[in-house]
Amino acid sequence: MNTTAEPVVRLIEELSKLPGIGPKTAQRLTFFLLRSPGEQARDLAQAIIEVKEKIGFCSTCFNITESDPCRICADPARDPSVICVVEEPLDILALERTRSFKGLYHVLHGAISPMDGIGPEDLRIRELLTRLQRDTVKEVILAVNPNLEGEATGMYLSRLIAPLGVKVTRLARGLPVGGDLEYADEVTLTRALEGRQPV
Repeated sequence: MNTTAEPVVRLIEELSKLPGIGPKTAQRLTFFLLRSPGEQARDLAQAIIEVKEKIGFCSTCFNITESDPCRICADPARDPSVICVVEEPLDILALERTRSFKGLYHVLHGAISPMDGIGPEDLRIRELLTRLQRDTVKEVILAVNPNLEGEATGMYLSRLIAPLGVKVTRLARGLPVGGDLEYADEVTLTRALEGRQPV
């Protein structure tokens, strides 16, 4: 027989459905919320509701946004001839923090992963191809993750885009700043050698 109140059990169950939140963390969060002022819990609940009600996807790049088109797509200072393709909206946040990319984006919302049952038709690839045929895009930068799924997605996209006459590039791969050579794996070192640049 469960001695914990039903609302507490339900909150633990709902929190544990979130990515990266296991049962123990869900319990800690639940009991933190129980101890916190009622206003803090209401603010959290309201923020979740507002995100679900007010945030959608940009009809151009499929980034998350309050307005359509999103601020990046609507910015006349951005270069529309370069599109950076990313897997998730979080990738845009990382790239924007660099303040070095001035083009537009396209979010795939995942990567090709046959093991997880995700094929090309499950991603925003068709919409990307439509953009490339409609707009005057000169370069597509593939900023996919350097893992098996990202590599498969990048290869698939480059085969589709190349016949359109659009230049396809990818982010450079190699050694991180501050990294030691002795700790780098063979693949990283190979890519660093292949991507070497003149000094």
